[in-house]
Amino acid sequence: MPLIRGRLPGQLIIQYSNRCNADCPQCGMRRSEQISRYTLDKAHAKKLIDSAAANGVRSLSLTGGEPLMFLDDIVELTNHASRAGIPYVRTGTNGFIFTNSDAPDYQDRISRITEKLASTPLYTFWISMDSANPASHERMRGLNGVVTGIEKALPIFHDHGIYPAVNLGINRATGSGHRQPFLSAMGQNGFLQTFRESFESFYRFAANLGFTMANACYPMSEGSDGEREHAGDAPDSTYGAISSDTVITFSRREKSLIFQALFDTIPKFRGTLRIFSPRCSLYSLIKKYQVGQPFLFPCRGGTDFFFVECREGMIHPCGYLDDPKDELPFLGKRFGTVVNCEKCEWECFRDPSDVLGPFADFFSHPFKLLAKVMREPQFFRLLKEDLSYYKACGFFNGRLAPRTSAMLRFQRS
Repeated sequence: MPLIRGRLPGQLIIQYSNRCNADCPQCGMRRSEQISRYTLDKAHAKKLIDSAAANGVRSLSLTGGEPLMFLDDIVELTNHASRAGIPYVRTGTNGFIFTNSDAPDYQDRISRITEKLASTPLYTFWISMDSANPASHERMRGLNGVVTGIEKALPIFHDHGIYPAVNLGINRATGSGHRQPFLSAMGQNGFLQTFRESFESFYRFAANLGFTMANACYPMSEGSDGEREHAGDAPDSTYGAISSDTVITFSRREKSLIFQALFDTIPKFRGTLRIFSPRCSLYSLIKKYQVGQPFLFPCRGGTDFFFVECREGMIHPCGYLDDPKDELPFLGKRFGTVVNCEKCEWECFRDPSDVLGPFADFFSHPFKLLAKVMREPQFFRLLKEDLSYYKACGFFNGRLAPRTSAMLRFQRS
């Protein structure tokens, strides 16, 4: 049990390839980007998975680029991870498989893909979407007709026992499809209200399409609207999933309002969608960007969570720090001081660090944990509610249908 040693259950994200077939402006791996393209050797990926399982990793993400360009490899690696003893494996798609939905063989094609995924113990499957406006989403991705295809495909996935999560990459076109102006042009109240309406529109749109689960990718880069502060804070990306396009660049003040808008909106849809984004983590992000308050719990990237890039298969503390290692550390022993890196807010590491960090502190630093409870009681009230909600959501098991009656207890107007 890693928590009694002050560790968190290990997580490994493997970038299997940086090859992609979409044009997402918020990503440096889009097909139009002039970068060198790589794909991991599958045998090396299996060795990494074996090492991860032996060293205490419990969760594996297989990402890209576009993972489903390598569907058979992803299926094979998912099965391999399960046999190695990793219980939580997830992967997803930019949605290219859902194009050409008017073709006579569309349903058969999606059924074959779904059957392959359903034959594995895959825990979560995500589909990325950028906007509540179908035309805007398809224009940004360069995937014409994909929204109609997703709507047709979701019942097929559900029939096979897979309930995909919609993965929102927060951007200026999340709601109406038009790029929202900078804060300086709207004022604080206008900007906040615009993003509240954007998130409401997106969640409503996702539920109407047939999604039962949702997550949000937090914006990673800084804006350039005359409000930019600490410009050097924006990290370089070992992962490559970062962009300077204005659709995804935000100033620090804009970020604080975006996190506030998401924090405010989530309770309205907790009875409709299983929304993973923890409000306790959003609370910490709001505090960070509003008043510069350090995170209560350090990011566990490089301690319990790790990232593998596709070029050489090297292990990094996360997708944004270039500190390569050949081997994963053993997670079954106590760790010393956790380095409190605040260079980004990559939700894959930030969210579980906030949700699980208190449990590690309970065993390793109980008096420090008590001091944190006294200093920030609101964080812990939110954490308690998040955990109760997660239980009602079946801990986001994408192979189970939602328990709406249990979820409705957490919906707030």
